[in-house]
Formats: sequence, C-alpha cells, structure tokens
Amino acid sequence: MIERRSREGQDDPRAREALEPVVIGLGGNVGTDAAIVARFGHARAALEALGALRSAPLYRSAPIGPEQPAFLNTAVRVAYADGQPAELIATLLEIERMLGRAREREVRWGPRAIDLDVLVWGARIVRTPELEVPHPRLAERKFALAPLVALLGEGFVVPGLGPAGELARRVDGQSCDEIAATW
Repeated sequence: MIERRSREGQDDPRAREALEPVVIGLGGNVGTDAAIVARFGHARAALEALGALRSAPLYRSAPIGPEQPAFLNTAVRVAYADGQPAELIATLLEIERMLGRAREREVRWGPRAIDLDVLVWGARIVRTPELEVPHPRLAERKFALAPLVALLGEGFVVPGLGPAGELARRVDGQSCDEIAATW
C-alpha cells in the first residue's frame, strides 16, 4: 500500500521533488572510519543516479544490539520524484551488496559494512513486504533522526509520527555525536 497526502502544487514535478524528498540513512561499523566513509562516498555516488542529492553531517553513535564497535551514520536527501518503492529498495540492496554487505551472514543489529535505509519519502506512507516508510523504528533512533533533521529541518512532519525536531528531542539522551559537517 502506498498512500500520498495531497499537497498544493503536487502536479508540478519540481514541487513534487521539493515536497517528497527521499531521505536515505547510511550506517556502518566494519573497518576503519576512513573505510566506512569511503563506502558512504561510493553509495552517495551511486545514489546520485536517482536525482539531485544533498548530504547530512557525519555522526558517531553507540551500537544497538550485541557488543560491537560504534557506528558512523549520516543520511542523504535525494530528489527521486517518480520512482516506485520496489525499484528504490532493489537499488539500495544492490548498492549494499556491491559495497560488501552480506545480509544472509549477519546477526540482527550486528556489525555491518554498510546499511542503507529509507527513512522518509516526503509525505508518503509505504507499506509493502519489502519496504516500510517512514522507517518503522525511525522515532526510536537519534542516529537516524539527527541527520534527517539536518536535511529537512525540525519542522518536517514525519507521516504518522509528527515533527522531526520533536521526535529527535524525545531521544536526545541517546549517544550520537556529530563528528564532521561534511564527508
């Protein structure tokens, strides 16, 4: 199921891009910081094929799950106006695979070379077997909300959840520190 909230100007492709940005979270904790950032850079370059792109700052966050190294996290905002959910998730999974992620060998919430998650897709709510947008645990994770707020602002309303800034304040106690404005 895909649900779109109607907004004024939605028929204008430029307005639709502005109103429905796709924000993709990037995370990883396998290898050196330089190796992780290099994978992020390769992912960003691949995602530029989808549309105009802007990057959030780089963050370091405490892991969730089993004992493991800290994660590096960021996000990119992509102007992906006319794509379909199945195409988007297939693209992300292929980028992950090409950058060394082997999902079949991973422990849930364990270490990973790279993780690409669709955090939001403008005002869309997507529920398919392959993809849920907004990300189902977005409101619980500062490492996802901090870069989202950096890209879309505190006032961006996450469909079904509320303003992004308000959601970020609710998880302010979680360990997530900005370590670089650009990467």
